[in-house]
Amino acid sequence: MRTLIPALLLAFGASAGSLAQAQSCGSGGGATVCLTASGTANNNQLSWTVSGNVSRLEVYRDIDADPAGRTRIAVPGSSARSYADGSANTGTPYWYWVKFTTNAGSYNSGSASATRGSSCAPTAITPYISANGSWTQTSSATVTAGNSAILGPQPTTGGSWGWSGCGTSGSARQQTITPTASCTATATYTNTCGAKTTQAFAITVPSAQTQVFPNPGINLGNTLEAFWPGAAAPTKALIDSIRDRGFKTLRIPVAWDFHSTNGTIDPAFMAQVKQTVDWALADGLYVIINDHYDLGWFERNGFNSYDPAINAKLINMWTQVANTFKWYDSDKLAFAVANEPDAPTQAKTDVLYKYQQNWITAMRANGGGNAVRWLIVQGPNTNIDNTINYGKNLPSDPANKRMVEVHFYDPFDFTLMETDESWGTWSAFWGSYNVSNQFTNRNVKGGYNESSIDAQLAKMKYFTDRGIPVLIGEYRAGVKPASLGLTGSYKDQNYRAATHWNKYVQNKIASLGFSGTGWVTQHDIFHETTGEVLDWNLLGSMLGTSDIAPIPGL
Repeated sequence: MRTLIPALLLAFGASAGSLAQAQSCGSGGGATVCLTASGTANNNQLSWTVSGNVSRLEVYRDIDADPAGRTRIAVPGSSARSYADGSANTGTPYWYWVKFTTNAGSYNSGSASATRGSSCAPTAITPYISANGSWTQTSSATVTAGNSAILGPQPTTGGSWGWSGCGTSGSARQQTITPTASCTATATYTNTCGAKTTQAFAITVPSAQTQVFPNPGINLGNTLEAFWPGAAAPTKALIDSIRDRGFKTLRIPVAWDFHSTNGTIDPAFMAQVKQTVDWALADGLYVIINDHYDLGWFERNGFNSYDPAINAKLINMWTQVANTFKWYDSDKLAFAVANEPDAPTQAKTDVLYKYQQNWITAMRANGGGNAVRWLIVQGPNTNIDNTINYGKNLPSDPANKRMVEVHFYDPFDFTLMETDESWGTWSAFWGSYNVSNQFTNRNVKGGYNESSIDAQLAKMKYFTDRGIPVLIGEYRAGVKPASLGLTGSYKDQNYRAATHWNKYVQNKIASLGFSGTGWVTQHDIFHETTGEVLDWNLLGSMLGTSDIAPIPGL
């Protein structure tokens, strides 16, 4: 038994020594402080507990267990309970004490030893960003304002993450951001042995381009899109007159399929369109060409389901157009895929946008100026409400030079309607031009006035606020024909109301930062061949420079 007792005592002593090293306590003045220490790759970590009241704490360090000659390295606050010694040399054992002061005097905790570990190599970060629905190994991306991107660096396991910038936060490895301006997000990865690595993600948010095509603009209506006999061919004199009167942008509606045979556009017709574009560009005008109704082969196909044959026809036709204008100025000549595609539901809009997405992809792949040309897609029915309700998720464009087009003819009973229908009747007088004696049944109903125009057009700021330019491709209040029975001052009042509507809408379009091209047809404001101005009042209203005040007392 006597030989066993020392062994037992030795075992007990080893256990007690281990516990003492883990937590080394010292007491005095009614307080006790117990200290522990551990080494990491970056520092020696000290922590302690305090029972009783202390008024001051000091941390001491030495390279041996003898407190003589120790050095004070920190004076933390009396409420502190930890300290990181980042000045400790790697591989060197250190002994630490916490000196504490009470009302009765100063005392020491027991000593605790720690050795800072060897530094470990940092772990490389591989940056990944998902900005268009798929992951790309990159540290930079372009994100349209209002859209989201996901930052997902790797490694995916081990260690921990921290973030700053671009609205990032927290410790999740993946961060979803929705930036409104260009910014940099920084990821910090700490591996399992404590080494840190940082990775910057540069996010570019393009500045919003609003009035891509300068106002005022005008259409060359019922000319190159005409599918009926008698439409006059465009002339240089007409284009020159449009320029001379002050218009800056010319929208040229075109019927390509009507002038095609077995999918090939008639070369003579293509040459005629090209000549018209050349005249306009030479005059300094911005130009938009589209596929305009064209007997409805595309925009009246129903959009009930995606049809590869229709898609192939669309791409074939536009590839011929793209080849013709491949090297034309990509900022001054724009392509618009259609005119008024009839897709008044979410499901139909989804089909429409699939065709439009394929069209954008084909135009970009065509190269030359088409790789960066302004491309214009139409919202469903080019109707503002349908576009806001169903069409916010526009087709994407890698070149970020895509516009959305809508048309504006509100209230329709005043602007265009010329016959009474079961669902409504035509109106001749609008806003402050309403009459109170005769023809009162022809006042616009429901109080539709300037403020309602403001509210309706402002809905399209949803897009410009996100950096997507808006084109109001058509707008116009027409004058009612004599066949409707308006005579004398009442006919004049309708004419005056039309000038006011046209001027007001053009100026509102400009003030909202949109581009606009008013709808004008042959022998309307201009003579179709000589370019002579036929109606100066309507011209001024379409330019947004003048209108005619209402006749009072009617």
